[in-house]
Amino acid sequence: MAESDRAAFVEKRIFELPSFTTVSGQTINAVRVGWESYGTLNADKSNAILINHYFSGTSHAAGRYSANDLALGYWDDLIGPGKAIDTDRFFVLSSDTLVNLNARDPNVVTTGPASINPATGKPYGLDFPIVTIADFVAVQKALVDSLGITKLHGVMGPSMGGLQTYEWAASYPDMMSRIICVISSGVVDPWLAAWLEIWGSPIRQDLKWRNGTYDPQDPPLEGLTQALKIVSLHALHWDWARGQFGSGESGQMPARDGQSLLESLDALLAIDATLQVAAAARALTCDANHFLYLVRANQTFVAGLGATCRETAGHPQSAKDAVGRGVSSAPAEGLARIKVPALLLYAPGDQVFPESWIHETARRIEAGGASVETAAIPGPLGHLNGVSGMRPVAGQIQEFLTRA
Repeated sequence: MAESDRAAFVEKRIFELPSFTTVSGQTINAVRVGWESYGTLNADKSNAILINHYFSGTSHAAGRYSANDLALGYWDDLIGPGKAIDTDRFFVLSSDTLVNLNARDPNVVTTGPASINPATGKPYGLDFPIVTIADFVAVQKALVDSLGITKLHGVMGPSMGGLQTYEWAASYPDMMSRIICVISSGVVDPWLAAWLEIWGSPIRQDLKWRNGTYDPQDPPLEGLTQALKIVSLHALHWDWARGQFGSGESGQMPARDGQSLLESLDALLAIDATLQVAAAARALTCDANHFLYLVRANQTFVAGLGATCRETAGHPQSAKDAVGRGVSSAPAEGLARIKVPALLLYAPGDQVFPESWIHETARRIEAGGASVETAAIPGPLGHLNGVSGMRPVAGQIQEFLTRA
C-alpha cells in the first residue's frame, strides 16, 4: 500500500463529559461524542481548524477508516496533504454533534434520544432534553479546550455546520482567526423553519414511531425513509434532476424499469425510485428521534430561540446567564458581534439557504465591522454543491486560510 493511502486513514476517538447543562437548563450525564483529526497539532497549538458537519453528516470529513472503507469523508477533496485545507500545514478536527442523525452507524459516537439514560437503564426517547446549535458548539468548545487549544486558526462547515460556525464566531469572537460558512445563513427565516417541520412530518405519521417510544429493533423505518427523501430532494436542484433523468425535451420522463405509470399507482418515476433506494439505505444507520431532535435544534436557530452556552475551564455549566450572546438567540445582534474575517460560500440554485439570505448575512456581519467576502459555488446540485461539489472553490478556500 502506498504511503499516501496510509496517510488517508483516520482514527475515531471519543470525547466525554461527566455532565453537561443545556441551553434549556437540563443536565445530561455521561455525554460522549466521537471526533477525528487530520494532520498534526504544532508545538504552540496555533494551527487548528475546526470543521462542523451538516444536518445528516458526521465527523468523517476526510480520509477513510480502513482499507476496506469505500466511503471517503465528505470534504476529502478539500482536506489532506497539499489540498485546500492542507494537513501538512494545519491540524484539522471534527466531531459528531449531540443527537447525531447517524446514531446506528458503528463509526458514529453521539449522545441523544437513542442513548441509554444512566438513571433508567433504557433509551432516553423523548425524555432527552431539547438541544440547540449553541449546545453543539458548547460541547465542541469543551473538546477544543481539552486539547489545550486556546485559539483556532479557523472554523468552518457546510449547512448546519455553517450555523455552528456563525454561533462559534459570535459566542467566542476572540477564539479564532477567521471563519468560512458554506451554504448557510445566519438570518432568521420562517420559511426554513416550516420546511424543517415538513422534513420530520413522515416520522410522526409512522405508526411505529409511537410518540418516540418505538422498539429499537422495530423502528419507524418507513417514516424515516420518507423524511430522508424529502431532505434529499429539497437539498438538490432541478438541474440535477434534468441531467440525471431527462430534460423533458422528449416530452417524457422515464419510469422505473419495467413499470408503466398508466397501469398502476404503485409505479414510480425513475427519479422517485432513485431517491427511495438511497433514502432506505440511509435510514438503516439513522435514528428517527435523532432526526426530530436535529430538526428542533435547527428550528431554534432559525427562529432565534437558542441561547449560547458559556462554560468555565472547559466544562459547560449553565446557559441561563448567557442569553442573547450568540447568533441563535439574537441573529442580528449576534452576527454584528463577529470580529474576524468571514468567507461565505453559497450555491446560486440553493433551495435550503437561498443566495439572498447569504448576502443579507454578509451585510449584518459587515455592520459589526468585520470584513466579509462572498463567492458562488457553481454546479448543478443546488444546496449539495456545498458538500459534494467544492472543487471549483478550493483555490479561494486555500487563499483565505493562508492569508496573513
